[in-house]
Amino acid sequence: MNALRPALLSACLLLATATPIVHATEPLQTVASVDLKRFQGRWYQIAYYPNTFQKQCVGNTTADYRLLMTGHVEVTNQCSTADGSLSKVVGAARVKPPKFFGVPVAKGTDTAKLEVRFAPSFLAWLDAVWAPYWVIQLPDDYRYAVVGEPRREFLWILSRTPTLAAADRAAIEARLVEQGYDTSRLKDEPQDPVTTR
Repeated sequence: MNALRPALLSACLLLATATPIVHATEPLQTVASVDLKRFQGRWYQIAYYPNTFQKQCVGNTTADYRLLMTGHVEVTNQCSTADGSLSKVVGAARVKPPKFFGVPVAKGTDTAKLEVRFAPSFLAWLDAVWAPYWVIQLPDDYRYAVVGEPRREFLWILSRTPTLAAADRAAIEARLVEQGYDTSRLKDEPQDPVTTR
């Protein structure tokens, strides 16, 4: 045990003097608000955390948002697959409604905390089919958006154009580190220079 003391002391000193970082256990913060009218339209996926529901995609992933009269947003995701075909899915997004004992009691007002659903519409009443989709970075001109969720298991970097300026990418990643994300997990998304889909 005495032989371990110097090593333990050194480890403690190293931890005490290390630069503090945001830990993933701290609550994830969103942007103050999102103007859903400005947010609608086409977004190009620039990078993301790989996930099972996009495993068929090899490039050219886009998301199109259309604000509906109901206040919900129609979501159309599509991508190119390895055999050259197009994979497409249509779902919906909504502002997360406040709940009382799990039951929505009013329309949501925190427009940065969206929920998305790709299950059939007749299941929309089930809370379990809605997944958190939080906007955590968004510049004033809406040229890019970074979307995550409270557990930090999923992450997407989106842009209004098929490419993202190097300065923007660097700023995004620096902020992601502050937000408790591991940027080494990001996978870049190939985008054709001209998307005609």
